[in-house]
Amino acid sequence: MAFPNGEKSSELLQAQAHVWNYMFNYINSVSLRCAVQLGILEIIDNHGKPMTLDKLVDALPNINKAKSHGVYRLMRILTHSGFFIQEKIQDDKESTGYKLTPAGRLLLKDGPYSLAPFLQALLDPNVAKAWEHVSEWFQSDRPTPFEIAHGTTLWAYAGNDPMLNQPFNDAMATDSRLVTSVVVKDCKHVFEGLNSMVDIAGGTGYLARAIANEFPNMKCIVLDLPHVVAGLEGTKNLSFVVGDMFESIPNADAILLKWTMHWLE
Repeated sequence: MAFPNGEKSSELLQAQAHVWNYMFNYINSVSLRCAVQLGILEIIDNHGKPMTLDKLVDALPNINKAKSHGVYRLMRILTHSGFFIQEKIQDDKESTGYKLTPAGRLLLKDGPYSLAPFLQALLDPNVAKAWEHVSEWFQSDRPTPFEIAHGTTLWAYAGNDPMLNQPFNDAMATDSRLVTSVVVKDCKHVFEGLNSMVDIAGGTGYLARAIANEFPNMKCIVLDLPHVVAGLEGTKNLSFVVGDMFESIPNADAILLKWTMHWLE
């Protein structure tokens, strides 16, 4: 059988696999979210050694045991994705158990650099729904896919919905922990000689607070929307300013933009 463009069978099969990989790639994200919600990472970490599938199923609270076969499939996906590894159990050479990889440890809810809140916020159904409207966004005059999905911006939506606002603010703070440790440890020279700095859309000020503590003679300002910084207290050289980065920015020697995500919102 001849193929339209002269491709070999192996090339077409590889191309098909590539397409399938992208069609089903969302399964990796929702599986990871499921594992975080069920507390699988904490259960395995607290076990202290490789944990068999049977022991994991028994330790999972509030799951329908008739669906326990699904735990194997879930763990298979997440092992393939690099969040778990399987190792032989020392006192039972014929059995294997699951252990966390470094990536998996970053999703422990109480870990010092936990990204679990960040994952939960980005995969919140209200946020994820915006991605269903990207093609519509290209065809319309609406500024963001989120506004097409919800009729308002993400920031305004979060300001009126505490169920999204608090987790989202927590996500921004937890995302800053690892970045902050690196900045304070390895990038001090960047801030030398500055008398003032403004952290644009700095959230609850985790990063700015660490910088302010490291450089007590530098004035640090966190600029963010009212529902983000309301009630937050500053220090001698750290202050919180209510504002919109698209309207005005406080005067300072330098501005800090950790990262931005305004295409979706």
